[in-house]
Amino acid sequence: MSDFFSRTPYPEPSAELIFANGAVDRQSENRTPDSLNNALENPGTRIIVFARGRVMIDFSNGAADPLFSLDAIGIFSPRMDGAVLLGYEEDRPIIAVSAKFDPETDASSLPDTIKAIDYRSLAIQGLLAPTRMGEVAQGASLLAWHSSHRFCSKCGHRSQPADGGYKRVCPNCETQHFPRTDPVVIMLAIDGERCLMGRSHHWNEGMYSALAGFVEPGETFEAAVRREIGEEAGVKIGKVQYQANQPWPFPHSLMIGCFAEALTTEINMDSEELSDCRWFDRAEILTALDEPEKAGFYVPPKMAIAHHLIEHWARWRD
Repeated sequence: MSDFFSRTPYPEPSAELIFANGAVDRQSENRTPDSLNNALENPGTRIIVFARGRVMIDFSNGAADPLFSLDAIGIFSPRMDGAVLLGYEEDRPIIAVSAKFDPETDASSLPDTIKAIDYRSLAIQGLLAPTRMGEVAQGASLLAWHSSHRFCSKCGHRSQPADGGYKRVCPNCETQHFPRTDPVVIMLAIDGERCLMGRSHHWNEGMYSALAGFVEPGETFEAAVRREIGEEAGVKIGKVQYQANQPWPFPHSLMIGCFAEALTTEINMDSEELSDCRWFDRAEILTALDEPEKAGFYVPPKMAIAHHLIEHWARWRD
């Protein structure tokens, strides 16, 4: 008797991606109105501090450390009323909190051993372990959601965080609101030995990537793949193959990576969405991956799921 999962890779491809490997035990089934307060009373609690799209990092022991004790975060002016409980590392609670600290104007007030580093730089430079990057994504996404959903969408009254930061409750109409994640399809259309890539108007010169777009309400991600490629490039798509997904804290998206079978190859580009779109053969992609200075273009960095899709296809052999 064959094993149903015999052809399913484990760990899955998503596990290779940055921001996708948070190791805290979320203990979602144990969240209560007292979860956050109980965690703040625990002397072992550690806190990740976020400030305007950056994470505070302590280099005092040589390595990059994003975890601070409660006693150590006063210099950042933390907004403790908006703290969120990410979960537990063994018995130690891990909390995320945003700060009033402004990295642009207040950096001189910090010790030389503490730096404010943006999420992309943390990922590209590999400063933190993959599990810590997962916690950064989790905290950044939750804090961004709270920041943009402070008022009840039903009655307009100011809502309050609850259950460790995993929901908001309106004290006026008692409506409960839960964190949102925006699903985004990112897809590489394939035509034999060629793949389709485009570039946005605001990207750095020379970068090309897989096409992407938000999944709309009532839409499967396969349908979104076909629609987005059709709208942006005018290429008709047949089969869609899911590959991997990646939490993306900019501000709270889930990137759903796919390969798409091109049924047509003529490009009719939407010039409002893209500045260029064209087919690249496998040899061109391999050059861009291995010797980008010779390729004349480059692909997104390894931190992005787009890089994973492009490299997986380029190096694949039947």
